[in-house]
Amino acid sequence: MNFSDSEIVGSIMADHQFVATHDTHDADIIFLNTCSIRDNAEQRVRNRLMQLRPLKMKNPALIIGVLGCMAERLKEQLLEEEKYIDMIVGPDSYRDLPKLMQVAESGQKAINVMLSADETYADINPVRLNTNNVTAFISIMRGCENHCAYCVVPSTRGVERSRDPKTIVHEAIDLFNRGFREVTLLGQNVNSYEWEGKDGLIDFSELLLQVAQVNPQLRIRFATSHPKDLSDRLLLVMANHNNICKSIHLPVQSGSSRILKLMNRKYDRSWYMDRIRAIKKTIPDCAISTDIIAGFCTETDEDHNETLSLMEWAAFDYAYMFKYSERPGTLAAKKYTDDVPDEIKSRRLEEIIKLQQGLSLRSNRRNVDMTFEVLAEGYSKRSKEELMGRTSQNKVVVFNARCVLPGQYVNVAIKSCTAATLRGSVIL
Repeated sequence: MNFSDSEIVGSIMADHQFVATHDTHDADIIFLNTCSIRDNAEQRVRNRLMQLRPLKMKNPALIIGVLGCMAERLKEQLLEEEKYIDMIVGPDSYRDLPKLMQVAESGQKAINVMLSADETYADINPVRLNTNNVTAFISIMRGCENHCAYCVVPSTRGVERSRDPKTIVHEAIDLFNRGFREVTLLGQNVNSYEWEGKDGLIDFSELLLQVAQVNPQLRIRFATSHPKDLSDRLLLVMANHNNICKSIHLPVQSGSSRILKLMNRKYDRSWYMDRIRAIKKTIPDCAISTDIIAGFCTETDEDHNETLSLMEWAAFDYAYMFKYSERPGTLAAKKYTDDVPDEIKSRRLEEIIKLQQGLSLRSNRRNVDMTFEVLAEGYSKRSKEELMGRTSQNKVVVFNARCVLPGQYVNVAIKSCTAATLRGSVIL
């Protein structure tokens, strides 16, 4: 979502005659688009601000702005602690950037962190930043109302509101006509998307169908899904359209029903397992990834072992894994004690990572000697003789670049793998 927001900011600034630069020494304005979902993300922003301080001291006219969730969450605290910051702009206030720039240029601090109940930036055509001209993001909704106990998103992103589906389909058509061959539909919880129009209610499964019908050569991905909203109809739409990628990111966070209740995740272990069974039954070749938090409040060894057993049972293809870090203002910070010692969190996280590495390697080994259609996205970081792309299952494939250009679909025979990457050869 932050990358998508940066593209919206880029579009707004470009409309007011600002030009992007990759060199901070050439910049008149530097924006840091921030995330608050974990403490280490905020610490990276703090470190980056320290790195920018010498530039500000050398050039007092340089304007430094903090955008996004961290700006929304900390507001005046940031201005007090980082006195060389000129602008604090929340995620629903990007349209005001040009006006706020004028305030900052006059020597005053510019702040707008008002949340909106209806802002979706649906009419803004995002500037595609650092693009490979093959893949792109489309933001379809903003905000969240799930109020998971550990999460700051409802307070930093506001209530859920969905974009008009016509604007989403139009953006997908425009991207395809410009040569892009894959779009990822983005939202805090994409599958809670709802739009009430003159034609009735359009939910996420219907929206996904409409985007898939733009062109069979346009691949569709989406992230992130909430287990409580993963409907059987959505799975059928995915199964019936080859250009909807067979990959679902379904965060579980914990395998313990007790911990899930404390987290306010609105499902239990049994519900989650039912959704996994439904995916595997309806889309047998679908890859499933997840998020896992180690060491949430009161988590015991038994709770942890339930997470490990669920991972084994589900056989996740890959996962994003973190230690719990208490976020100020969340339900967990208000109601619970962060009582799991850090060394235990670290040990449990290491066990989770080790298990997932084994599961990912096992998953990839099953793909050796198989052939997959791969969308070539660009050249490998290691060699211009190799290209990289992804399968429908969102697995990274590295292969020889002979006779292939980025943006082309190719069939690749998989010859070997690691836990993270498949390697193969193009079948001509």
